[in-house]
Amino acid sequence: MSVLLDHLPALWQGLLITLQLTVASFLGAAVLGVLVTALRVSPVPVLRALGTVYVETFQNLPLLVLLVLVFFGFPYIGIKGPAILTAIVVIAVYEAAYVAEALRSGVNSVSKGQGEAARALGLTFTQSLRLVILPQALRTVVQPLGNVTIQLVMATALAGAISVVDLTEEANRINLVEAQPIAIFVGSGAAYAAIAGLIGLAAGWLERRLVIVR
Repeated sequence: MSVLLDHLPALWQGLLITLQLTVASFLGAAVLGVLVTALRVSPVPVLRALGTVYVETFQNLPLLVLLVLVFFGFPYIGIKGPAILTAIVVIAVYEAAYVAEALRSGVNSVSKGQGEAARALGLTFTQSLRLVILPQALRTVVQPLGNVTIQLVMATALAGAISVVDLTEEANRINLVEAQPIAIFVGSGAAYAAIAGLIGLAAGWLERRLVIVR
């Protein structure tokens, strides 16, 4: 326990980086996920195909491979950025596929009559999706989106592979000096568990508040 207290400032700094990665990546994934969802439910076959290719591609590629490829490979074609920005972008792009699938399941749960009524009122596809379908879909997928967010939190631990000093990487560095892996990694693991627990509680609370009584 003393080793954790001795290195508490460093671990706290790593935790802040983890939270920064989580929030920024989730916001990016949410925006991109909505766009991909729109593609997947579009009446245009080509757009639906693009959305499907996006989801299938990123759901079947390891995140670690993408992080290493972008950070170490893209500079050869003139694309380079700070490690933390690279991690945020890659994680957001990767997790957007899972956000899109969660949202698509919500869209599919909305009665087709809602879309037909929107079209009858003269709304375009984009307007009906934004004003009618998505607001209802979001209320049904709060818990799945919470699970995706928890998955995203765990995914940020891979950012250390491209030199981002998040909580996991900070724990690794401290362990190299102190050689007390049980205390160090149990402590950092407890921090991840606490974050996941808070997200789960928040998702449960939102789900109860937004539930649609059928």
